[in-house]
Amino acid sequence: MQPHASSLPQVLPCLSKQRARPCNSMQSHAFPEKKLIISSLALLLGSALLCTSFKGSSIMIQYFKSGYNQLHEIESIEKDCWINMVSPTNNEIEFLSHKLLVPPEVFLDPLDPDENARVEAHRNSLLIVCRVPCLNDEDSDLPYSTVALGILIKRDVVVTICSKPVEVLNLFKESKVKGFFTFLHERFVMQIFYRSSLLYLKYLKDINNRAGDIEQMLHRSTRNRELIDLLRLEKSLVFFSTSIKANELMMQRLQRNNLTEALKDSEHELIEDVNIEIRQAIEMAKIYSNILGNMMSAHSSIISNNLNITIRYLTTVTIILSLPILVASIYGMNVPLPFQDNPHAFWIVTIIAVFFSLLGVFFFRKKNLF
Repeated sequence: MQPHASSLPQVLPCLSKQRARPCNSMQSHAFPEKKLIISSLALLLGSALLCTSFKGSSIMIQYFKSGYNQLHEIESIEKDCWINMVSPTNNEIEFLSHKLLVPPEVFLDPLDPDENARVEAHRNSLLIVCRVPCLNDEDSDLPYSTVALGILIKRDVVVTICSKPVEVLNLFKESKVKGFFTFLHERFVMQIFYRSSLLYLKYLKDINNRAGDIEQMLHRSTRNRELIDLLRLEKSLVFFSTSIKANELMMQRLQRNNLTEALKDSEHELIEDVNIEIRQAIEMAKIYSNILGNMMSAHSSIISNNLNITIRYLTTVTIILSLPILVASIYGMNVPLPFQDNPHAFWIVTIIAVFFSLLGVFFFRKKNLF
C-alpha cells in the first residue's frame, strides 16, 4: 500500500480545490472514482517494478531433498534437506541467516578464496571448511586450483557454501553418488570428503599426463613456452599438496569430534577410505612435484643444448657457403687469372667452387658438426 500513500500528496491539493468550488452531486460522486483509479494504477506499477527486480536478481540458493531413491529439488527449506549456496549475495546470506538463526559470518568465511580447512563449532551448529579441487578455464594462469567449501550442519539441514560451482557437489546434484541421502548428514559430509579425495587423485593423474605431453615437446623445442607450462603445473601441484595436507588435519579434528560418533559401525569404513585416499593423494602430489622439479631443471639444460646445436649448424652452413663465395670473389678481380682466356672458364670456376663446398661438407660430417 506504499504506492497509494505516495499518491495522496498529489490528490490532496485537488481535494482542497474541489471543496473551494461549488459542485453538483455528479462531480462529488466522480471524485472518489478517480481517486480509486489512481491508487490502483500506482499499486500495479509498484508490483510490476517489484517483479522486475526479482527477475533481474540471480538466485544462487538451491534446495534438495532425498525421496524414493532420488534427489529432488524443492522450493523452500524443509526438514532433512540440503541447501546449496554458490556465490550468494548479501540479501541471500541475510535471508538464510535469519531462517537458520546463524550469524552471517558463518556464510561469509567459506567465500574467502584463501580460507584454510578448519572445524568451528557454533551454537547448535558445526561449520566445516575444506579445500576441494577445481578445473579452471583455459584462459586462466593455473590449469588446476583449489577453492574453499563450507559445510554447515544446523538442526535438520545441511548447508554447503562455495564461491564457485565445483565438480564435487555436481556429482551429488546429478545423483551420481551411490548411497547419498540428505537426511544422513554425517554420511553426507564424509561422502563429500571421499569424492573430493578421488577428484584430487584424478586431477593429479591429469597433471602427470600433461607433463608427459610437454616432455615430448621439450625434446625438440628451443622456446620457453613449454617450461612456462611446466611451471604452471608445478604451481597447481603446490596448491594441491597444501590443501590436501590441510584436509588431513581437518579430518583428524573431526575424528576427535562428536560428528563421527553419529555414524553407524558399517559407515566407519567410509572414514577409513577417506583417510586412505587423502594419504595416497599426498604421496602422489609429493612424487609428481619432485618429478616436475627435476624435469624443469633437466629440460632447461636441454633447451640450452638445443640452442647450441642450432647455432653450430648455422655456423657450419655459413662456412660451407662462404667457400664458393671466396672462389667467385677471387675471379672477380681485375688481374690476370688462370683460365681467363678459356672459353669454358665459367664452368671451370663453378666446378672448383662446388668442389670446395663438397669438401667442406665432407670435413664437417666427419667431425659430426653437420
